[in-house]
Amino acid sequence: MDISSVIASELGISRRQVDSVRALLDEGCTIPFIARYRKEATGGLDDVTLRDLDERLAYLEGLEARKAEVLRAIDEQGKLTADLRVKVEEATVLQRVEDLYKPFRKKRATRASKAREAGLEPLASLILAQDPHGVDPAAVAARYVNASAGYATAADALQGARDIVAEVIADDAENVADLRSFTRRSGALEARGADEEAQVAYAAYCDFSEGLGRVPGHRVLAVNRGEREGRLKVRVRVDGAAAVERLERRVVRRRSPAAPVLEEAVADGYKRLIAPSLEREMRAELTERAEADAIRVFAKNVEGLLRQRPVRGARILALDPGYRTGCKAAVIDEYGRLLDRGTVYPTPPRCETAQTKRALADWVRRHGVDTIVIGNGAGSRETEEVVAGFIEESGLDVRYTIVNEAGASVYSASELASQEHPDLDVTTRGALSLGRRLQDPLAELVKIPPQSIGVGQYQHDLDQAELGRVLAGVVERVVNAVGVDLNTASASLLGYVAGVSGTVARNIVAYRDEHGPFRSRRDLKRVPKLGPKAFQNCAGFLRIPDGDDALDATGVHPESYDVARAVLRRAGVGPEALRNGGVAGLAARVGDVGALAAELGVGEPTLRDILAELEKPGRDPRDDAPPVVFSRSVRDVADLAPGMELTGTVRNVVDFGAFVDIGVKQDGLVHVSKMVDRFVRHPTEVVTVGDTVTVWVTAVDQQRGRISLTMVKGRE
Repeated sequence: MDISSVIASELGISRRQVDSVRALLDEGCTIPFIARYRKEATGGLDDVTLRDLDERLAYLEGLEARKAEVLRAIDEQGKLTADLRVKVEEATVLQRVEDLYKPFRKKRATRASKAREAGLEPLASLILAQDPHGVDPAAVAARYVNASAGYATAADALQGARDIVAEVIADDAENVADLRSFTRRSGALEARGADEEAQVAYAAYCDFSEGLGRVPGHRVLAVNRGEREGRLKVRVRVDGAAAVERLERRVVRRRSPAAPVLEEAVADGYKRLIAPSLEREMRAELTERAEADAIRVFAKNVEGLLRQRPVRGARILALDPGYRTGCKAAVIDEYGRLLDRGTVYPTPPRCETAQTKRALADWVRRHGVDTIVIGNGAGSRETEEVVAGFIEESGLDVRYTIVNEAGASVYSASELASQEHPDLDVTTRGALSLGRRLQDPLAELVKIPPQSIGVGQYQHDLDQAELGRVLAGVVERVVNAVGVDLNTASASLLGYVAGVSGTVARNIVAYRDEHGPFRSRRDLKRVPKLGPKAFQNCAGFLRIPDGDDALDATGVHPESYDVARAVLRRAGVGPEALRNGGVAGLAARVGDVGALAAELGVGEPTLRDILAELEKPGRDPRDDAPPVVFSRSVRDVADLAPGMELTGTVRNVVDFGAFVDIGVKQDGLVHVSKMVDRFVRHPTEVVTVGDTVTVWVTAVDQQRGRISLTMVKGRE
């Protein structure tokens, strides 16, 4: 297989681009580095395409390796024919290779293997020969009686021969491929309730049936969960009679004395061997497809969450609500440093409203707090009532907002949190984390396993290794797009920088602690285990805002500093201009970019990136994200009424819609059909986590805690 050509065709790019990327990957370059700093070599391929290419490359290389293993194994058995070799070599999916290898794979003991050991293979061959002038197998079966092997009668011997024939039919790759296609087209996923409890938790699936090609992923995952819990009985339904008839047309080529026995073997081969195997395959395919879709949506949600706009310069009072133990409070300055802490009890059972308001006033006045953050967990609504009342009564210039606290408890109880804040109790760490989430969501959320962030669908039911791999790629993409302050970043954040392993990240922090802040990117070369290739991969993504060289605060890679300085000279300014916000209109001042690129011996895409960085050094792409929504006018489900217009924040996106935080304890659901005035295949085409949206209330079910919303005014 020409792997480069296959990938080029699948991704709609040139073979030259594929070969260039493969060469760069072989050299040890990371995908973020290639996407940002090797645009000339790749033709400007973006991060997403590069990851798709890398994933497809791994699959096809694994496929070729498996082909070689299979051919070698069959050849060692002396059964490799020219035709079989061609079929294996032409296979484009691993499943086809395994189908072709199946007849030659060592099997555990089967009915057919037992029959072969008893000497019944000649009788089976007689059946398979389908000789129109041959003898009836039943007439000669007595010759193959072998009582010691368990075949004491002619009928037993004939049954053993049928078992061999059934296995030969079921092992035929072409037969299996045809019935697999038939099952995919005509089969359906069915579920039935297994007990009375199913009517409560899985009412929608107690009498469920949907075609294999149409069933949505979230239904597959729901059915799978119900089956695991013992609430549902699940199967793949297919027309068995039609399948057997189809197989007979493939196998029974002519009428012969052996035809009746052969037809029995065909039916047995399908029902006993092929059908169960295909059902397992179909279930696995459905699950794999559903998990891939769920992981894709989860990844997009996590990316939206990580790309939320930071609230810079805020002095924050963070409240982590609770009932019995009260609300833990943490006051932090503009840089996320803890100034004060305490506990208030605005919630039941103590309901110390007046005392809480006095404590809030004291913290706000003493520390210059301008923003109050409230976690959205248990006790959030009651806490918000008290905070809103405090702001209204005090007349202080303070705003408040609700922060999604998913994963905060995971972080606060983690080893990392205990290392960062050994003197704080778990709940205070949680409040501190909530406040920092508002200041810099990315820097704080990278401390939490992406699976625990709480913006997915059935994430705990998914392949955790694959989910972790994909989400790590998402976090890496966002971190490198934003850039990292080398002198303030935690080891958790540094670990997602291209080329920086967990060990190197900890070594960077240790070096910083021992030698003080980095003054130059060049100093990175002194960090233990950070070699030349790692430096090449990571240097452009690590920033030093107040370093000795102003270029170290930009996304310009050190390998391009000479070019950057030449550009600044052409514009008549020095590097120090970068410390004052950059050089406005730089591209216009240097003239023809193509001509300048040729003069400086650099690619035009790289030069354009350099110009953009010099115009706005260290620009944070998150600044383009929607602003944080502060202070809600609606705080209780009872305040809602159909037709009410509200502004909310998208908290989660799933296959069937989006959940929007509108300021009450329960998020409202916007169904995918109510997002825009047109057909939408998936909600991610319209919204992403962190978006600020205008919604209208369509229905409120207080008893069930359900709020229905629309993003299209007037659509019920």
